[in-house]
Amino acid sequence: MFDAVVDAANPEQLVVRHLPRRPRGRTLVLSAGKAAAVMARAADEAWDAPLSGLAVTPYGHGVSCPRVEVIEASHPVPDQAGQMATARFLEEAKALGPDDLLLCLISGGASALLAAPTSGITLTHKQKVTAALLRSGATIHEMNCVRKHLSAVKGGRLALHAAPARIVTLLISDVPGDDPAVVGSGPTFGDATTLGDAQAILDRYGIQPPPRVRDALKHPDAETPEPAHPELARTSHRILVRPSDALRAAARRARAAGFRPLVLSDRIEGEARDIGVMHAAIARHVLESGQPARPPLALISGGETTVTLQGSGSGGRNTEFLLAAALALDGINVYGLACDTDGIDGNGSHAGAHIDPGTLARGAERGLNARNLLDTHDSGGFFEALDDLVITGPTRTNVNDFRAFLVPARA
Repeated sequence: MFDAVVDAANPEQLVVRHLPRRPRGRTLVLSAGKAAAVMARAADEAWDAPLSGLAVTPYGHGVSCPRVEVIEASHPVPDQAGQMATARFLEEAKALGPDDLLLCLISGGASALLAAPTSGITLTHKQKVTAALLRSGATIHEMNCVRKHLSAVKGGRLALHAAPARIVTLLISDVPGDDPAVVGSGPTFGDATTLGDAQAILDRYGIQPPPRVRDALKHPDAETPEPAHPELARTSHRILVRPSDALRAAARRARAAGFRPLVLSDRIEGEARDIGVMHAAIARHVLESGQPARPPLALISGGETTVTLQGSGSGGRNTEFLLAAALALDGINVYGLACDTDGIDGNGSHAGAHIDPGTLARGAERGLNARNLLDTHDSGGFFEALDDLVITGPTRTNVNDFRAFLVPARA
């Protein structure tokens, strides 16, 4: 089922099917995100006219392109490579004229990779705020609101640099709700959030930013362009694939294997451990009462949970979800998997993990205290010790997290 989800989000054919009409002038490709290099290559190979461009993607995600230069940079905390690539993005965009086309290819991860600090702050300031947000448990919508207001490229600012060129943005959505202005922090979309919203988010999570960041969030020049901004009139977009599309592919695979699929939602958010307990409760209810549907059943969900780091562990929302679920299931006959579709769960080198009825017993045999490891946010260490991590390497796409519990029929 996980393979079906990743295959459904393969950007190569999706990009080719949605390329816009050729312009009278030149075509510039600017691509950012975990799928950036693959999306750029697909456009590059299919475009039968002059083309140039840049793609910025996380380290290890690059592929070669005939005419688009691929640059690798840091994710989820931005670095100097990303800042230098973004400066070149803005330079290239400024050179476009009214007969030209900017083909912008955006996927999850672009928020970190496009690093252009707004006036008055530095990359170091942005790194500190990003790291604090990642540890805070803030949602992706909240994180991107703050990042937009500290950026010279996000929240529609790239589009302002490219005006009056025609702009077509092709997106792979990795956000709950599929708001294109949130994917990659919307570099070509007007922004409905405000400086006040960004300040309130930092306050909500008790984040004390450097003084220069706090000052920047009070300066009118840091306000993002609204969706109705006149210089955004020549922009259009197409969402190539949504998390809901990917979950439907998983449901088809489950049905073919003899399991009745029940898709709970493609936009579940909240603390990973709480969502794990909730999923376990539903699976237990299915097994014990046949409600809301009889087994054999596949419970499927997507979305993006969060982990509020308080211990010494490195987090990983999918392994945290699973360890909490395993403790709640307590060995009953349910099997589960949770993975990030980009192949990277948190800061680890794994996509996620899987559980079965014997997970906790095998952990106890190895002297692992599952509850303690959950409380210290070291769920990845638990599954690594059991050799139950799912390791795919970079998938070069991203449609958010995929979670599935299989509830077999009673013997």
